[in-house]
Amino acid sequence: MLESLKPENMRAQYETTRLLAGMSADVGKLYLRWLANMAAHPGAPIKTGAGLAADWLGITRDMLLRISGEDVAPPKLNGDRRFKGEAWQEKAPFRVLLRAYQAYAKAALRLAEETPGMDEEDRRKLRFFTAQLLDALAPANFAISNPDVLEAAVQSKGRNFAHGIRNFWNDLDLSRGRLNISMSDLGAFEVGKNLATTKGEVVYRNEIMELIQYTPTTKQVSRRPLLIIPPWFNKYYVLDMQPANSVVKYLVDQGQTVFLISWRNPDENMPDKSFDDYMLEGPLEAMDVIEEITGESEVNAMGYCLGGILLACTLAWLDAKGRNPIRSATYLTTLIDYTDVGDVKVFVDEKQLDRLERLGKSKGYLPGDNVAWGFRLLRAPDLIWSFVINHYMLGLDRVPFDLLFWNEDATNMPLSCHMFFMRNMYIDNKLREPGGVELAGEPIDVSRIETPSYILSTRDDHIAPWKTTYESTQLFSGRCRFVLGNSGHIAGVINPPTREKYGYRVASGNPPDPEDWFNRAKEKPGSWWPDWVHWLRRYSGGKVAARKPGSKDYKSLGPAPGAYVKEMIRPDKRSLL
Repeated sequence: MLESLKPENMRAQYETTRLLAGMSADVGKLYLRWLANMAAHPGAPIKTGAGLAADWLGITRDMLLRISGEDVAPPKLNGDRRFKGEAWQEKAPFRVLLRAYQAYAKAALRLAEETPGMDEEDRRKLRFFTAQLLDALAPANFAISNPDVLEAAVQSKGRNFAHGIRNFWNDLDLSRGRLNISMSDLGAFEVGKNLATTKGEVVYRNEIMELIQYTPTTKQVSRRPLLIIPPWFNKYYVLDMQPANSVVKYLVDQGQTVFLISWRNPDENMPDKSFDDYMLEGPLEAMDVIEEITGESEVNAMGYCLGGILLACTLAWLDAKGRNPIRSATYLTTLIDYTDVGDVKVFVDEKQLDRLERLGKSKGYLPGDNVAWGFRLLRAPDLIWSFVINHYMLGLDRVPFDLLFWNEDATNMPLSCHMFFMRNMYIDNKLREPGGVELAGEPIDVSRIETPSYILSTRDDHIAPWKTTYESTQLFSGRCRFVLGNSGHIAGVINPPTREKYGYRVASGNPPDPEDWFNRAKEKPGSWWPDWVHWLRRYSGGKVAARKPGSKDYKSLGPAPGAYVKEMIRPDKRSLL
């Protein structure tokens, strides 16, 4: 508690409060503009009211038919798992409550969409924040109107609430005055013990990254090594979870010599590390080390999300220098064009970035837990409210789930690097413009990239919408294989062949319109990983004897997963009660 009273921490708390107050004021002004436009155009609320009345007539008809013994179709849930319990479908009071909530939510969102006089940016924010309010007011979120909670209270004689209070207390962070809603059992996993367990060695370390080389499991390996560039937001071990769903282990078992960058969790000593530095001291320095260790001057490279953006920038910068050491490039859920970034745009404008930058300067970095909450809001029913119901009202124990554990293990972000990225790409969309972005003294042009590309997007991605990622096929000059996985930004990527949970789509050729591509694409069952490895082998340069990690000049600095990945930004609250 005394730590929070230090001058630097008090300044950071002031800037955090200022950031939140500024965002709240912006939202308040947005709704005032909405009310003014509704007053000026009364036809919109009248039309919406008529639609609401029609929905109520439908609810009444549904109720009367059920009373008379007729079969009536259940309410559509649109993927909202909070209402999956049988009582929401079968018990009349709760069925009517659900239908009424859906009718009012539909009316509110329709009014936000159809009120004249709002510009597109305001309309997007209005839809988003109205949806957030509606998600919060859902009857499932209140014990008295949730049949599952009421039944649990009867069955357990109220012990579910006692357990819920315990869970709530465990999640309460008094030192920072906030509630950290846990999604997984934080005591069930430990990085290096049952996560990120693929064998390897840290063969190089600098101020911003460790370079891991993994131990081969085959007698021969592909001649060209594979360099993996994860995002600097979140930790790399999403690609090396448990053995059954580890991308890294799968690649090693397929005969790839895998090198991986593990980014340092930024602290107050790294405020001036720029995007240039992340390129120069990240993939470019890594490739120099890889060449010294393996003797290979060419590599294949894969970048995930922000790592894919850095990979594209690196390729364009190398092209400007007349160099081409990357034989093939793989992009996982990566935006190069930012014309439509979905609801993420709600959090990205100059005013909000200015506030975020002031907070970052007060700390020396951008706090990752704040940004992680923003991403959770993009899927609030699944990532916020379902856990409120399960943990605080039903009193259920947290379920060990590796992907959710990783999701909570957020990282801070490098201030200068990330602000450059947000302004030049999200705000100004300069990366797609020839010479629009300058890195390390060179104007870059991604349209000159001739390196063959494998581009994976996912259909339900709320961070990198697939139709926008598809634009990369039109920007790059080289051959592109575009693959569309099912599910979302994480689950659609971490989709191992052993599970065959989600399929993917592929098509020959990349027409300008993504809808045309989708219509001609063929659905394939199972994981996209084998398809990628088959594609990657074309650029692997044949086989050589397996390589042990490190060399005479680059001896092991310690076993994988290394030290940087273990640096956490929040207390390890395994059990407080």
